[in-house]
Amino acid sequence: MSSPTPDALLGPADVRELAAALGVRPTKQRGQNFVIDANTVRRIVRTADVTPEDVVVEVGPGLGSLTLALLEAADRVVAVEIDDVLAGALPATVAARMPERADRFALVHSDAMHVTELPGPAPTALVANLPYNVAVPVLLHMLATFPSIERTLVMVQAEVADRLAAVPGNKVYGVPSVKANWYAEVKRAGAIGRNVFWPAPNVDSGLVSLVRRTEPVRTTATQREVFAVVDAAFAQRRKTLRAALAGWAGSAAAAEAALVAAGVSPQARGESLTVEEFARIAEHKQPADRPAEQPAEHEEPGNQ
Repeated sequence: MSSPTPDALLGPADVRELAAALGVRPTKQRGQNFVIDANTVRRIVRTADVTPEDVVVEVGPGLGSLTLALLEAADRVVAVEIDDVLAGALPATVAARMPERADRFALVHSDAMHVTELPGPAPTALVANLPYNVAVPVLLHMLATFPSIERTLVMVQAEVADRLAAVPGNKVYGVPSVKANWYAEVKRAGAIGRNVFWPAPNVDSGLVSLVRRTEPVRTTATQREVFAVVDAAFAQRRKTLRAALAGWAGSAAAAEAALVAAGVSPQARGESLTVEEFARIAEHKQPADRPAEQPAEHEEPGNQ
């Protein structure tokens, strides 16, 4: 792999000049905050453990700050950009600043939520500064759609980072925590200051690392079935699971029967359950036309 020129990455002046030339102003609607610090993007690439063998997919590359740093380290980078102007300009930026790597770059001009295939080899890593307003759905969509992604490092709003990495019993543990954990082992991987962005956001940012599970959650339920339980449990998170899952199960009695069969207390709340426990509950949902039966006291909970 040939070495890029020392000034290939974008600094504050470069970002502003590019934006001015394109007539671009970062928009709150798309949650755009461009990274203007080369040390920060190199730190993100290091933290993501990007290797020369990796095919990295990046969502929301913007003007290309992180894209160029990824191209320094990876075998190939595929960037997904929804903005017409930014998507049109990025290939030229890559060609101008890193011509020796331009053939290792591909752009997909699309909404990441609608992407179902990518050009070239399957991606092995996802590294992105995700727009704050769509970070969780985009992350979950990419993990679901591209099972070849083994490692993910995303920069998101600090509050979102906390939610994604939360464990059962934590007050911010919720739907994003459980669904991310369905796919991966999740942890916080650092904090990012506000001054590395243009414009500087009103909130702090954090890095989240997700390493895909080597073995999926062991369950006979589908992902859709498990996620339906998760959504129902946290839609009314102050309620006990017996009450919160009544609509999902068809009645409070049916919810209680499923919970008992899964070995989960009907008086528990969603914030105390692991993804494996949610999966067990999903396995015990009774068909709508079949009345729920209360298990006898001596019966062992199923599918432990």
